[in-house]
Amino acid sequence: MNLDRIDKQILDQLQQDASLPLRELAGKVNASAATCQRRIAQLKAAGVLLRQVAIVDRLKVGWPLTVFVSVELDKQNDALLRNFEKRMSAEANVMACYEVSGEFDFLLLVNAASMERYHAFTREVFSSNNNVRNFKSTFAMNCSKFETRIPLDGQ
Repeated sequence: MNLDRIDKQILDQLQQDASLPLRELAGKVNASAATCQRRIAQLKAAGVLLRQVAIVDRLKVGWPLTVFVSVELDKQNDALLRNFEKRMSAEANVMACYEVSGEFDFLLLVNAASMERYHAFTREVFSSNNNVRNFKSTFAMNCSKFETRIPLDGQ
């Protein structure tokens, strides 16, 4: 999909505040509310706008532990890789799952309520019956930046 100036401005505004009323959004991008509504529908249909969500402070809701987990699978083929991705998509603790190059096959971003909960998660998810050969946990000590906004052409 070719994104024009209005599309990019709409996306930028929605990334900053997805709850922005349509009239206010229209004013910020110098377009009509109907144009914005139509563009948003087109962006959703094209798969550019995936979801409109609220970002929750993980600490304030009791999920203080953030872990980057490198995962090496025992065997790799297309079906096994897809199966692992599907399994990770179903896990509430897994915030992100990336297939990566290098020593490991996947890099996960995992949040947990406690070390005990993370330990239980690893026992359940990384057991040998899930085709995991090895995993390495790196615990976040502090987060100085967390951003979901994607900069769009010079913005």
